[in-house]
Amino acid sequence: MTDLLTPPAADPAPPTSSDRFARRATRQVMVGDVPVGGGAPISVQSMTTTKTAYVEGTLGQIYALAAAGADIVRCTCNSVDAAAGLAQIVPRSPLPIVADIHHNHRMALAALEAGVQCLRLNPGNIRKPDDIRTVARECADRRIPIRIGVNGGSLDPSLYAAHGDRVTPEAMVASVQIELGYFAEVGFDDVKISVKASDVPLMIEAYRLLADTVDHPLHLGVTEAGPPPGGLLKATLGIGTLLAEGIGDTIRYSLTADPVEEARAGRQLLEVLGLRERTGLDLIACPSCGRAEVDVIGVADAARAALEDLQIPIQVAVMGCVVNGPGEAREADLGIAAGRGRGHLFVRGEVVAVVREDEMVDALVSWAQVVHTEGVAAAQARADRSAVAAAEADRAALLADQGADANGAQVRIDEIRRRVADGEVAS
Repeated sequence: MTDLLTPPAADPAPPTSSDRFARRATRQVMVGDVPVGGGAPISVQSMTTTKTAYVEGTLGQIYALAAAGADIVRCTCNSVDAAAGLAQIVPRSPLPIVADIHHNHRMALAALEAGVQCLRLNPGNIRKPDDIRTVARECADRRIPIRIGVNGGSLDPSLYAAHGDRVTPEAMVASVQIELGYFAEVGFDDVKISVKASDVPLMIEAYRLLADTVDHPLHLGVTEAGPPPGGLLKATLGIGTLLAEGIGDTIRYSLTADPVEEARAGRQLLEVLGLRERTGLDLIACPSCGRAEVDVIGVADAARAALEDLQIPIQVAVMGCVVNGPGEAREADLGIAAGRGRGHLFVRGEVVAVVREDEMVDALVSWAQVVHTEGVAAAQARADRSAVAAAEADRAALLADQGADANGAQVRIDEIRRRVADGEVAS
């Protein structure tokens, strides 16, 4: 009988993110100076919520998005005033601008005159072939890419009719292929593509089908995901699933929230998956257990608030006990494991100090700055050598008091084994 309760041997050399998520090969397009596809780093996009004609307010939002990790920003161009605003925004923007066009192809031409670095066209609401070809010719002449932005909620009515009056992955990909056909007629193929839907399984299946159909770079998103936390969950499930399959070259969280939240979420997702280099805090914390001697949630929240202000790329662990904490978080740059009334501060698994409970957060901030400015080895060299002995004494005392199984798991394991042996539970 296989012993399901014995864990497998640990992998001594876990695969890197590039091993886990082999990227789908695509063409590459340039959105300003940002490469999309063709092996380039996955980029983060968001969209301004200001009126584009309000130049200063829109630029302020673009700068906030850049600071939050966005690489590309989209602005609405739905009027002559908006196009005039873009003419002032583009030369002052820290990020390349994509003009969002709906219904009126003349606004696309106006946006090109304003100097935008990309257009987004929705095939569902710009349907006249001559208008589409006109825009594509102009983009070809200017070497400006177009995103074909298919939306499950705004397909051409003929596509609904052809697919049983409902949105299907096949209908969405058919919309893409029709648009690509118009582009091909004028020799234009500088394209990236999205097939967004608010239904997560539909979105995933549509992108999978699209990835099997074309070699253009893909822009991922769950449209109209809604406000956090539900919107974050939906977008992460959809985008993250596809990224883990190697599909996707640029992403956007479509949240009913400040767009800065979109940029932060997108950047964080890529960093968590190892698809972009970490630029800010990565806080890991245990969920607490029977060993916890402090309010783990409270300490973690306070540490996050203090450390985020430093804006340094560091992984910090907040662990609830000194028995398992340092070992479980030994790969973290810096961490704290809580004992009774004090905490053991460690750098890459090595204890460097023992601090009082009320000093934990301040100590994390101070040592984070040391790790960031001087490096891990230098931080470890600063260790208080008496701290190692103090930490081991705390650990031994907690084990003596609570035992090796503070959560009582062994009692349940023994009962499971007994029931299996007695035939009460099928093996």
